[in-house]
Amino acid sequence: MLLADVALPVPIARAFTYSVPEALARRAAPGARVLCALGARRVMGVVLAIREGDPPPRVKPIARVVDDEVAIPAELLAFLQDLATYYFAPIGEVVRLALPPVDRETARDLAAPTLFGDERGLSTARVQWVTATDRAEPPGSLRGHAAAVLAHVRSVGAEPVAHLERRWGNARAAAKKLASLGLVTIDTRDAIAEAPFTEPPSRDVPQDATASQTAAIEAIAGALRSKRPGTYLLHGVTGSGKTEVYLRAIAAAREAGLGSIVLVPEIALTPQLVQRFRARFGDDLAVLHSALTPRERQGMWERLHAGEVDVAIGARSALFAPVRALGLVVVDEEHDSSFKQEEGVRYHARDMAIWRAHRVGGVCVLGSATPSLESEHLTRTGRATKLRLPERARAQPMPHVDIVDLRRTSPGPTGDRRISLPLFRAIESALGVGEQTILFLNRRGFAPSVRCEACGQLATCASCAVALTFHKRSANPGTSHGVVRCHYCDYEAPLASRCPKCAADALILEGVGTEKLEETLALAFPNARVARLDRDVASGKKVEAVLARVRGREVDILVGTQMVTKGHDLPNVTLVGVINADAALSMPDFRASERAFQLLVQVAGRAGRGDIPGRVIVQTWDPEHPAIALAARHDVDAFLERELMDRRELGYPPLTRGALLRVDAVDEGEARAACAKLASVARACEAVRIGEVLVQGPAPAPIARIRNRWRFRVMLRAAARARLRSVLATVAEALPTLGRNVRGSIDVDPVQLL
Repeated sequence: MLLADVALPVPIARAFTYSVPEALARRAAPGARVLCALGARRVMGVVLAIREGDPPPRVKPIARVVDDEVAIPAELLAFLQDLATYYFAPIGEVVRLALPPVDRETARDLAAPTLFGDERGLSTARVQWVTATDRAEPPGSLRGHAAAVLAHVRSVGAEPVAHLERRWGNARAAAKKLASLGLVTIDTRDAIAEAPFTEPPSRDVPQDATASQTAAIEAIAGALRSKRPGTYLLHGVTGSGKTEVYLRAIAAAREAGLGSIVLVPEIALTPQLVQRFRARFGDDLAVLHSALTPRERQGMWERLHAGEVDVAIGARSALFAPVRALGLVVVDEEHDSSFKQEEGVRYHARDMAIWRAHRVGGVCVLGSATPSLESEHLTRTGRATKLRLPERARAQPMPHVDIVDLRRTSPGPTGDRRISLPLFRAIESALGVGEQTILFLNRRGFAPSVRCEACGQLATCASCAVALTFHKRSANPGTSHGVVRCHYCDYEAPLASRCPKCAADALILEGVGTEKLEETLALAFPNARVARLDRDVASGKKVEAVLARVRGREVDILVGTQMVTKGHDLPNVTLVGVINADAALSMPDFRASERAFQLLVQVAGRAGRGDIPGRVIVQTWDPEHPAIALAARHDVDAFLERELMDRRELGYPPLTRGALLRVDAVDEGEARAACAKLASVARACEAVRIGEVLVQGPAPAPIARIRNRWRFRVMLRAAARARLRSVLATVAEALPTLGRNVRGSIDVDPVQLL
């Protein structure tokens, strides 16, 4: 019998076996989407393999093949299976990452929404059209909107009801009346896919490349032309023209008949990059990220799948684009932790970009001004080649950095020590000559915590083991008073007038967030236009609106969280102020120093990218800390050398391999016991007993409870990946035995340890 191994949307590692009816045998190929019965419901899965064999007992047949052509090409399907194996992730959940939204017919056939893209909105994207008939109405029988709608559709032909409603608010009711009189017909049609881009591109003329850019371009282009696989770390200072190298590498890939994928860490960076790419290549590219509507995403996916375009640009998920003849994968800002998926399938897009390029014999380019230690380690072990861009593309000097020691510096006229006198005067000077300022503070809200002065009680979230943040403005429309909010579970409540513990009228606000900083600056500089960029005011496509105001010089001072540190090109920004450089250093994470250094170098790089030299002021309580002192000197090489030496001494990645076993449950005792069980299973493995794998834990997570679930973890480390994986394979078999109330997962190569 012909059998199909099918990946289904369930958290089970294995595939399911179905028989293939003879009528479907020709279309049931690996990579095809199929509808299958799973218990009492019908779900959509993806065929992994077709084989001849003896059917298992009570085998069920495939009900329907969804696609005329396979949805996932063979190269991409094999890559997804490798990814599932590496991360110990259920194959069905991994395959889901590469699938487009479901169409209307498929959605109708499903008894319940499928986990493979629950886009019923796309499935029901049907439009009502109004068409005039040949019947004539009695003279004078129609008035108002009914008469206007009938005259319009007779004049222009069939028209969607939604278009008519833009002109006549009562058009839908008028159309129904006309249909009842037989004067029009109303039929339902599939919505027409919108054009991928609404504005025509403005073509650019490439500038002459610098000597270092030329060397990097030749190295990458030469590898593409000769079909020589390889990984390149493009280490360029901020403003060195890494994007120009990407553009010319893609042009070389196109000349060689190869497709390209470009990954950026944040949706906020996508519009800026897309604008540059359209200026060079026109509309022959696809954009993929989570802010797209299902129909937009479907249209982009179809253009790639059909081979109409050969370049895909987007955030993390663009790694799974069905690009034909893939030959080049670019990861911009490769150091950014946003490339690691922290829920569901915990993959790292940077690491998997290297692997996908390797599988097709292609080239992977990792770009950053502050390379991750993982990528630096690849170059030092001969698995990647470093290409350097040591100077800015327009020959601007790197910004001058001043360190302000908050222990010895008085506050400015605001009275707030977080706006020191040197920073205040620098802002004043920039405003005086019409230049722009960015102030970086990685804390949202007005005040990070609320405390009672009488009893010392800290306002904490009832569902999470974290302090509540005070916001003057609520996230809920219509709420004008101040609220306290949890940034982990989004709980929100009005600020109490008295302490809930001792009833004293002694609540105080501690610390400062971006909301308070924005208000303080507006009072200190009343003629300045102050704006804020954080997740409370902008997300998704709204980020670009804020940045457009900055580029249009409608903003004098931009206050923001790490959203302002990304690769934005804002040429009139000459001053960057770091309010508290020490905040990132206090995190309980061995990567804290690396992240602090990257943030400081990246945000400093926003200054002086135009014709006027830039200046950076870094405020700190610990000016001697290597991450701060070396960032002030823009000395990336010295920091990487020092940090790798520390990691080697302590046995931390990238010098070793690591994995985190995560457990959470509503009941603290159940979570603790389940985590202890996983630790016991791991310690029973031979590789642990002979000391080749180190097991640490079980222990509570640094944030012990989130969304009312208690969290525990076990850390595993090993010098050899193979020995670590042998232990993880044993642990993976134990995960289903933890109980229905407990969630357990394996996080390979973890990035966030909280």
